[in-house]
Amino acid sequence: MPKDSVGQIGVGVIGYGYWGPNLVRNFHNHPQSKVIAVSDLNPKRLMSVVDYYPNIKTTLNYRDILKSPEIDVVAIATPVSTHYELALQALLANKHVLVEKPIANTSQQVLHLIEEADKRNLILMVDHTFAYTSAVVKMSELVADGHLGSLYYYDSVRVNLGIIQPDVNVLWDLAVHDLAIINTILPDKPLAVSATGVAHIKGSPETSAYMTLFFSGTTIAHIHVSWLAPVKIRQTILGGSDKTIIYNDLEPSEKIKVYDRGITVSENSSTADRYQQLVGYRTGDMWAPKLEPFEALYVEIDHLLNCIDHQQKPKTAGEEGLRAVKILEAACLSMQQKGSPITIH
Repeated sequence: MPKDSVGQIGVGVIGYGYWGPNLVRNFHNHPQSKVIAVSDLNPKRLMSVVDYYPNIKTTLNYRDILKSPEIDVVAIATPVSTHYELALQALLANKHVLVEKPIANTSQQVLHLIEEADKRNLILMVDHTFAYTSAVVKMSELVADGHLGSLYYYDSVRVNLGIIQPDVNVLWDLAVHDLAIINTILPDKPLAVSATGVAHIKGSPETSAYMTLFFSGTTIAHIHVSWLAPVKIRQTILGGSDKTIIYNDLEPSEKIKVYDRGITVSENSSTADRYQQLVGYRTGDMWAPKLEPFEALYVEIDHLLNCIDHQQKPKTAGEEGLRAVKILEAACLSMQQKGSPITIH
């Protein structure tokens, strides 16, 4: 695909609301890319683009981005209900595509996008930013190296007094982050899901919800999300037989802490009680591994641009977006059935 005179990859961004400015800033700061144009339906937002980046074109019509021969990559940061149609049109215009999470409304839509991208040898990537954070990458390394031992549980609280989305429930808005983290750090994939949730505002989607993921072994994952909490909490506990990690994304420096605390289980050696298990408690040290101070979105964009240059499939390709959407679909079905476990196909 075409590049400009200095070899940069041309980028167009559709949507300049909450996440769009972050995309523009990171693409603009990367030496391998050049932001050509930004599209949004709000003229005031486009005026702010002109104020910060006078060399970037702005347009109210996203089709101008799709038609531009200078643009190689289209980044989509619009409401979820528009993701599928915009991504599909971008692929049909032979553009690589980066889509905000979740990638689309249904798994069938995601499958169609994957097929179109593969047919045209284009990259389709979902913006699962947490998969690129230094904290999650370090957690993944610790799990892969066996530091935690057998994995027991993943427990997450992701709540705040948030913006209530009109087109998706709180699971699709917040729990999708945990699904990206789980897919990155856990070696096994969930087989079934149970979820409960309530819409506290008439006519809105569910505003608070609980999701439980079941795996083939003894690992279990639980996610609590809410738009109605008076304080913002972003805490995850990853427990293992040997070590436990506490991950607090709001912590400015020591985001992850590794605890050598837990239980030890041994079988009673006496004949009469040979099946009885003795439980002891282990209290050891805590340490906080050093984390690289890079912005995750910049790392993600760097990865995308390198994948385009080398024609490689990205870490969070369309298939990762599909996995998350399938879990969310099953979770919504479970909520309709008051928490009945639903198999994830």
